[in-house]
Amino acid sequence: QVNLVESGGGLVQAGSSLRLSCLFSGRAFSDYALSWFRQAPGKEREFVAGTGWRLSATDYADSVKGRFTISRDSTKVYLQMNSLKPEDTAVYYCAADQNYSGRHGGLYNFWGQGTQVTVSS
Repeated sequence: QVNLVESGGGLVQAGSSLRLSCLFSGRAFSDYALSWFRQAPGKEREFVAGTGWRLSATDYADSVKGRFTISRDSTKVYLQMNSLKPEDTAVYYCAADQNYSGRHGGLYNFWGQGTQVTVSS
């Protein structure tokens, strides 16, 4: 069983930076693709950024491209968020899957509990 635990969220001002972390445990980390999603109040969950197996490829939503960077080491996946905007306010979730690395959240088998990011104007 894969376990994902996010951390690093908080309340920041527009223009600030945050780094989210997602600790992966339970299976071989390198066998899983990992992605970040977010869900704002009253909105559907949306893809933010993803990395394939062993950081073989990265993908970003247009809304965060150039501001957010996804990376991974031996046990964690990170989301460096720069130049934050109020519209980035959401609960951010880490997702993992052994066979899928795309933008469709419904195809990920494992999810963390989420971490709140609030950006004030």
